[in-house]
Amino acid sequence: MFRNQWLAFLLAFVVPLVGVFAWWGGFNTAHVVETEAGPYRYAYLDYEGPIGDMRKTQKAVLEAFAKAGVAEGDTFTVLLTDPRQGGGRVRAHVGYTLAPQAPLPAGLKEGTIGRRPVLAVQVHAAILLAPSKAYQAAHDFLAAHGRALRMPTVEIYRPADTVGEVGWFTLEIER
Repeated sequence: MFRNQWLAFLLAFVVPLVGVFAWWGGFNTAHVVETEAGPYRYAYLDYEGPIGDMRKTQKAVLEAFAKAGVAEGDTFTVLLTDPRQGGGRVRAHVGYTLAPQAPLPAGLKEGTIGRRPVLAVQVHAAILLAPSKAYQAAHDFLAAHGRALRMPTVEIYRPADTVGEVGWFTLEIER
């Protein structure tokens, strides 16, 4: 019976999945460049736990911005520890960039990072796909140059202006 319906199965399930993957930027290439980045001012909460649960802390930070009436900038995460070394657990600063003159929302901590030389990896993809693409590109680049990934890393996600588009993810590794 399946032999007679393979085309219907392909059109109903496989093609839409490939289409969504492409729409989310799954086929986009990450671009690696050695440059300078910063400075950054950001508001954050400390996070320690499974890397997959950081979104709850990100939401809490966003709620603090909304309650304070302060416009949040890009999603901003400083990964302090490597999840590969900690069994999927990390320590991180999870938050958003903060405009230079904006007040710090109540309950959040303030962090700053000065201008510094970095390896920057940028990819145009959905936030669910972008980090793995960027870290893989960084690993490949560093390995080809006899270097290894070092922590901390800075992750910045700039969402798209419209709902139907994906944003830009930038991974920065200090050189």
